[in-house]
Amino acid sequence: MTTWHLTTVTSVVDITPSARTLRLALPEPVHALPGQHVDIRLTAEDGYSTARAYSLSDVRETRSVEVTVERLEDGEVSPYLVDVVEAGDPLEISDPHGFWFTWPSGDDRPVQLIGGGSGVAPLMSMIRAREVEAPHTPFSLVYSVRSPERVYYRDEMALLTEHRRMDVHLIHTRVAPADSPRPAGRLSAAELAELTMDPARDPTVYICGPNRFVENCAQWMVDAGHDRAPIRTERFGE
Repeated sequence: MTTWHLTTVTSVVDITPSARTLRLALPEPVHALPGQHVDIRLTAEDGYSTARAYSLSDVRETRSVEVTVERLEDGEVSPYLVDVVEAGDPLEISDPHGFWFTWPSGDDRPVQLIGGGSGVAPLMSMIRAREVEAPHTPFSLVYSVRSPERVYYRDEMALLTEHRRMDVHLIHTRVAPADSPRPAGRLSAAELAELTMDPARDPTVYICGPNRFVENCAQWMVDAGHDRAPIRTERFGE
């Protein structure tokens, strides 16, 4: 049975035209793992309730967590979280769950992250945890997104690159920035192999995004010479 906790929204930040980050204060300390997710439950006045799972995008603190929500026009939960919720509102969440798609904090094995669209959210929780707990662990990110205004965590991505904390490769599939050396277009197998870590480094690979994107990238990494065992995937419907 799911255990529900009543949290308080302490801040809301619009990060793209259709996505918002929520910081939630927890009633008691919780030790969530980078890559885990929680269910958020909404209950109407007539008693009807519904819940959806959202990846945690920041787990560095024990008394608060962060989720980033992309609005789905036909969704039951996401439009409320993106368009209605304000700081000070209560929200019910479950305990963190999902252990397969997690990064063991402090591990020094190289990590290759591959994200598509909102699938970068759990990867950001790993990046943020790494900066605190294992800053010398090699990390690299390939992030596929439709257009510049849809890039999640834009400022943090820029700082990671500027301070040479890790390689960040942005792939714009529909509209590219005016100064981009790469024209807009979908990620290919050859490009992914070129941008990601060499298989000889034996990285743990985390891939999150739409179903087809995840399936393609996972197979392309195997085709490039990576062992299938350390490739971990998390996907959602398109």
